[in-house]
Amino acid sequence: MFQSMLGALSADLAIDMGTSMTRIYVRGRGVVCRQASAVAIYEGPAGDRKVIHVGDEALEMLGRTPPDIRVFQPIRDGVIADYDVAEAMLRQMMLQVQGRRLWVAPRAAVCIPYGTAEMRRRAVRDSVESIGVHKVVLIEHPLAVAVGAELPVDQARGHMVVDIGGGTTTVAVLSLGGVVHHHRIMVGGGHFDQAIAHHLREVHGLLIGSQTAEKIKLALGGALPTAPGPELEVRGRALDSGWPSAVTVGPDQIHHALSEPVRMILDAALSALELTPPDLASDIAETGIVLTGSGALLRDLDRALGEATGLPVVVPDDPGCIAVLGAAGLVNAPGSDSAVAV
Repeated sequence: MFQSMLGALSADLAIDMGTSMTRIYVRGRGVVCRQASAVAIYEGPAGDRKVIHVGDEALEMLGRTPPDIRVFQPIRDGVIADYDVAEAMLRQMMLQVQGRRLWVAPRAAVCIPYGTAEMRRRAVRDSVESIGVHKVVLIEHPLAVAVGAELPVDQARGHMVVDIGGGTTTVAVLSLGGVVHHHRIMVGGGHFDQAIAHHLREVHGLLIGSQTAEKIKLALGGALPTAPGPELEVRGRALDSGWPSAVTVGPDQIHHALSEPVRMILDAALSALELTPPDLASDIAETGIVLTGSGALLRDLDRALGEATGLPVVVPDDPGCIAVLGAAGLVNAPGSDSAVAV
């Protein structure tokens, strides 16, 4: 009875720390945090450091801070690059969603890249345990994505997921609860932004920041050519004079700018299909491809993937939260302690 009371008082968590976004799920409350993976830290003259803001507020400060304040993005290409900063970020986010006290330390399911080395797994466990979690269950990202997309991955049938994060794209074929084939490329939503910024610099001689590039992507970006549409005035700094300047761009230019990273993602999916065992490939031909991750929201990317592969493509509702929802489903499932720990 005592153990059941503890289970009722604790709040199991799922955490997905991505290159661009960190998402936290709390049992009974759903996804309570979806914030930028960013931390603003004050660095004093005596070497003292203090977290000022985390998440979206920190990201808004990027490129706008005085010398004694730095904005860190501790996740690079889906992997924690700075564990101390990532721990500080996660601690502050947990305080925002849970408050100062927890009756009982929760369990947490944490998404990690497929094939993460044991040393990095230990470091992730240590970082999450340091914020008050009493048990950490590590779940490989492709499995979390598949479960979040409600695919019957425990069956002897092949399923393919293409997950486009902020820094990487992962193509995985799953069957019988495991990953049969995995392909990961260093192209993600952040590279869409970089491609737009590069285009404006090379073609228009205009320097823009990453946040401006993202706004352009959301307004005009697309994976397929479109009919001429509304144009957008973009403000930045002129490369030649250094003065503030503005240019007008249309969706056709942004489509051209995005064509290379989009092509690389399509090629990764085609390569994975070519290397998939024939029986599983026939299953995928029947069930199609599930496209997830925040990068899946790029307009017409599902159509471009479908045209390239000749297969149906499904984009779930809220594709950016699929992994954290899948991790939550796994950690709360009966027998999860032994079934999903990796």
